[in-house]
Amino acid sequence: MMSYWDHLAQKVIEGYQLSDNEALTILNSPDEELLQLLNGAYQIRKYYYGNKVKLNMIINTKSGACSENCGYCSQSRDSTAPIEKYRMMDKDSIVMGAERAHRLKSGTYCIVASGRGPTNRELQTVTTAVKEIKEKFDMKICACLGILSPEQAKELKKAGVDRYNHNINTSENHHDNITTSHSYEDRVHTVKKAKSAGISPCSGIIVGMKETKKDVVQMAKSLRELDADSIPVNFLHAIDGTLLEGTDELTPSYCLKVLALFRYINPTKEIRISGGREVNLRSLQPMGLYAANSIFIGDYLTTGGQEGTKDHQMLKDMGFEVDYEIAESTV
Repeated sequence: MMSYWDHLAQKVIEGYQLSDNEALTILNSPDEELLQLLNGAYQIRKYYYGNKVKLNMIINTKSGACSENCGYCSQSRDSTAPIEKYRMMDKDSIVMGAERAHRLKSGTYCIVASGRGPTNRELQTVTTAVKEIKEKFDMKICACLGILSPEQAKELKKAGVDRYNHNINTSENHHDNITTSHSYEDRVHTVKKAKSAGISPCSGIIVGMKETKKDVVQMAKSLRELDADSIPVNFLHAIDGTLLEGTDELTPSYCLKVLALFRYINPTKEIRISGGREVNLRSLQPMGLYAANSIFIGDYLTTGGQEGTKDHQMLKDMGFEVDYEIAESTV
């Protein structure tokens, strides 16, 4: 007999959009129904993506000394976390990172830099590196450099950047509890600028920052409205020295319900299990891929990740296939 979650999944595949109450039902579902919920999410995931998993790798090209006051971030102006701080890497170092990502079969290489937005010199370093990476490797390039001007977005597109990441991070209602140095609208507008320049928009969230379940539902629906092609779902890894130090609200089962929620609400999109998966999903990490179809491999910005070889073994053990995408744009 088809379960409620299988029935709801079939409706989603047919074009149905969940109500707020139905979305909350996912987050409030009893743990006894978790496998049924994930099976429903997997039916949607399989319909659009089969058994393929997209791999992404980050390089933190500029660390610390950020003027923003994001409460979750070890690089913010208010953080006292003992992290490594350095100015923008040179072009050759960024290209070397791409070579490592290519060896680990990462289809997307994510060039990230701290700060409110890139200077002209930093943008030039990135665009020069992107052009060389495009010449050497068949991989997608995602840039995450903060708030952009329309002109900067066009420069990135011209260089060959396929995707631009700028996370909304939380709901509009909860935003001011997390940061006040920029607005929720600043983030939304940056995603739209990238899209207007012809770059695929990537925008995601962080769960576990003292938001409500209604906030989580609104995050998922806001990203559907933004039409983000790729949605990184991060789980707070509270770092000592940040404003959210000591916050520990998440359980592995709740994290899985969040991933299922995002699949039900954004059925056709790349849902990526991102930062904090190792410390929050713990032994249930593999189960997240029944809802999500993408993961980060390697380290994150200022925290370590699982070894890439272990990620590959996890995918092999589960019967998933690496989806090594060929970059769509050309220089």
